[in-house]
Amino acid sequence: MTNAADGLAALEAQLQQDLEYLELPAKSWVPARTQDGAPVRDVVVIGAGMCGLAALAKLQLTGISNVVAYDAAPAGLEGPWVTFARMETLRSPKTLHGPALGMAQLTFRAWFTAQWGKEAWQELDKIPKAQWMDYLIWYRKVLNLPVRNNVRVTIITFEGELIALDLSGAETGRIYTRRLVLATGRSGLGGFAVPDFLQGIDRKFWAHSADDIDFAALQGKRIAVIGAGASSMDNAATALENGAGAVDLLIRRPQMPRINKMTGIGSQGVVHGMYQLPDAWKWKFVDYTATTQTPPPRSSTLRVSRHANARFFLNCGIKAVKQQAEGLLIETTQGALRYDFLIAATGFSNDFHGRPEFAAIAPHIRSWRDGRYQPEMGAPRANLLEAPDLGPAFEFRELTPGACPGLAHIHCFNDAAMLTHGKVSGDIPAVSAGVDRLVRGISASLFAEDVEQHYANLQAFDTPELQGDEWVDSTPLLNQENAQ
Repeated sequence: MTNAADGLAALEAQLQQDLEYLELPAKSWVPARTQDGAPVRDVVVIGAGMCGLAALAKLQLTGISNVVAYDAAPAGLEGPWVTFARMETLRSPKTLHGPALGMAQLTFRAWFTAQWGKEAWQELDKIPKAQWMDYLIWYRKVLNLPVRNNVRVTIITFEGELIALDLSGAETGRIYTRRLVLATGRSGLGGFAVPDFLQGIDRKFWAHSADDIDFAALQGKRIAVIGAGASSMDNAATALENGAGAVDLLIRRPQMPRINKMTGIGSQGVVHGMYQLPDAWKWKFVDYTATTQTPPPRSSTLRVSRHANARFFLNCGIKAVKQQAEGLLIETTQGALRYDFLIAATGFSNDFHGRPEFAAIAPHIRSWRDGRYQPEMGAPRANLLEAPDLGPAFEFRELTPGACPGLAHIHCFNDAAMLTHGKVSGDIPAVSAGVDRLVRGISASLFAEDVEQHYANLQAFDTPELQGDEWVDSTPLLNQENAQ
């Protein structure tokens, strides 16, 4: 056995001892239910990336044990890290505790140091993205989290008080759950945000930055990349490193964004206080950071600019894209440009009406557009207006009260929750705080829903602590003394 393996085994033993000392996982306490003779899950999590795993772990540690997560990806390919995330390293500082749930032995730092030592940790700059995926695979394994891979949830409906899920892939059929957590990452409730000028353009000429792009096929080609964010840089760099003939970044802004505003004010106050702010302040914070824009990492930008065949076109808005026989003619504010292929690093949308699995619930979901936003807050930014209006445990709220009461049992623990809850359900820094908020809410609602059963259990509990031989009743002696 290697030293790395020895170190990891010792870390795992320490983690198990810590869990034992903390009496974790807590004893199961949710009464079992069945539907048509089949067991009903307490909670189902859709998605087994970082947020899904953290939610699953926190649920089990809290004593909600009848849980499972489904992910459409094969094991080890969940989330973006080794699929469409094309950066070399994470942006987040290596010291952040991420999904560790307050346990030192569960941090990336502990995992890394156990295998390669403190000196290697000091030499590490940023975490390589594939190594972060290795850590998440270990996280799942060491906590023995119940994840089912290669399974897609195709339909979400209601049957009475229960949520019904239709499955396809490695598992098929219908299952039932009392609560549902959507840990669907950056794609949130919608999917790719595609600009209008790409509507109708043959997909052989363009891809979204989150697509599975065959970069080898772009060798020698003229490539346009839309955007100035991290994903635009990472996709441009990947194309260049795979032999693209030329890569142009078409950037609408007159200047590159340079300052990461939210990182500058990051604190536990932001983590715990953002949700408590009045709506006008929430909108103000998110609208301002969207206006100023988050810059791409310096390393990602240098990864592009070091190539002589890379160009940055600033103040270059796109007016139209025209498909031609051999490529694209892009009309911009800087003139007409011709390319063989275009990559749209245009982010994601919260428009849940385009997802077939959400078809039954989408008409009932209340968004910020539906009364929470007020004109005096600022400009009606479209991507904020379509954000879901969520409750304190990330639960959806009904557009029409009483029309879909089961909606409150579906929790939106993904990037779409940011406007309501702050950045606690998508990024590494505050995910542990986010899952704590989520699971506290789920625990409280499940307990309240089963309150009659819990009260019946209280009444039925009859295990005595005292056996009756611990004392002598002195009342007869007192009566005798009084009689004298």
